[in-house]
Amino acid sequence: MEFFLDTASLDEIRKCKAYGLIDGVTTNPTLLRKEGQDWRRQMQAICKEVDGPVSLEVVGTTAKEMLAEARELIKFGPNVVIKIPMLLEGLIAVRELHAMDIPTNVTLVFSPMQALLAAKAGATYVSPFIGRLDALGQEGMECIRQIVTIYDNYDIATKVLVASIRHPMHVVESALTGADVATLPFAVIEQLARHPLTDKGLQTFLDDWKALAGDGAGQG
Repeated sequence: MEFFLDTASLDEIRKCKAYGLIDGVTTNPTLLRKEGQDWRRQMQAICKEVDGPVSLEVVGTTAKEMLAEARELIKFGPNVVIKIPMLLEGLIAVRELHAMDIPTNVTLVFSPMQALLAAKAGATYVSPFIGRLDALGQEGMECIRQIVTIYDNYDIATKVLVASIRHPMHVVESALTGADVATLPFAVIEQLARHPLTDKGLQTFLDDWKALAGDGAGQG
């Protein structure tokens, strides 16, 4: 499974690159606003920094508006993926972009049927938001399981990109389900590497080493 970083922070991107844990990046207007920088320069810098795909989101709500924005966004780099909201107008835009060989990521997906429609339109990625479903009392991972099953049934090439991930178990369950990509906040990526038993074991080794070194010093 690929890991995408859900961020607009160059610092977070560079840290994840050093860890070897970044296959791509997803952004949105909220993340870009959080950085407090000129959004055009920020997106251009991100596209240069990242070797893999970078999802940049349109804000129009009609196909005409989305396509006009997409033509501008692809100028930021050859790795740009156009992020399109799951609307009927969005499906028109996805179909036209697919015909132009421009990759797309259909976002704000909350049901298997939305995911199937996006795939039929030619989406490269589909992004179900599991954390937001969980917050409504629904089971977000069941949505992922259903989408993966449907795609497998019909050999659909669209990749399942699990979004709105809140904690490490979301990542584990996504991997077990067979999702193609998980897009993670930086904090969750850090949590993946941690375990209290790892910390406890390391501290035991360090304490024993200090004691061993002290014994050796006494004998000398």
